Amino acid sequence: MRAEAEAEAAAEASAAAPVEAQAEAQPETQAQDRKCPVRQDAEPRRGRPRSAAAERAILDAVVELLEAGEPLAGLSIERIARTAGVGKATIYRRWSGKEELFVDVLRDVEPSEPAVSGTAGLDDLRLLLESLRRRGLAQRSSVLLHNVFAQMKSHPKLWTEYHCTVIAPRRVAMLAAVQRAVDAGELRGDLDVELMDDLFLGPMLVRTIHRPDAPLPEDLADRIIQALTEGLAPRPAATDG
Repeated sequence: MRAEAEAEAAAEASAAAPVEAQAEAQPETQAQDRKCPVRQDAEPRRGRPRSAAAERAILDAVVELLEAGEPLAGLSIERIARTAGVGKATIYRRWSGKEELFVDVLRDVEPSEPAVSGTAGLDDLRLLLESLRRRGLAQRSSVLLHNVFAQMKSHPKLWTEYHCTVIAPRRVAMLAAVQRAVDAGELRGDLDVELMDDLFLGPMLVRTIHRPDAPLPEDLADRIIQALTEGLAPRPAATDG
C-alpha cells in the first residue's frame, strides 16, 4: 500500500505543486466572523485521478503518528507526508490544511454515520441517538480518540472544523427527524422543535460526555425516547361530557 501510494504521489507531484504553494500562502480564516464559513469549491483537477491508495496511506500515517504518542501540535504536513511516503503536494490536493485532514482522520476512526431513512420520525431519531451512544463507547475504549478529543480543546481551528463538518450536520439531521415526528403526529405540534431536540439529545450527551463512568446500555436510546414521549406525545382530543 505504501509503495503504491509513493508511485501515485510521484505522478501527481508536478501537477499539484502550485496547489501546495497556494495552501501554504493562505491566511488563517477568522472563525469568529463566521463559525462555519462556506468553502469555495476547488477548481477541477486535470490529469490522473486521485489515488485511493495515497489517501489511505495519508490517513493511516496520521493514526500511526498519533498512536506513537505524537501530539496534534507536533504533526506537520511535511512529517505526515514523509510517514505516508507521499509528497506534501499530494496531501494539499485533498486537504487545504491540517484541520481538514485531522477531521477526516477522526471520521475514519469513529463509528460510521447511521443510514437514516430521511422519511421516518421517531425511528430515525432512534438511529441517530444510538449512533451517539456508539460514539461514546468508542471514545471510552479508544485511547487514540480519547486523547485527540482532549487535545482538540486547545486547538480552536480544529474544533471549529470538526463542529462545522461533523457536529453541525448531525444536529441538522436530528432536528429534521424531530420535525418529521411532529408532522407524523408522533410528537406534539405545540412545542418548539429545537427544545424537543435538546430534550432528546441532552440525556445522551450527559451520559457520553459529562459522565464518563455512566452506563451506556444497548437500550438507552429506546429508554430516552420512551421516557420523553410520555410528555411529548400528542394529547388525546377532549371528549364532551
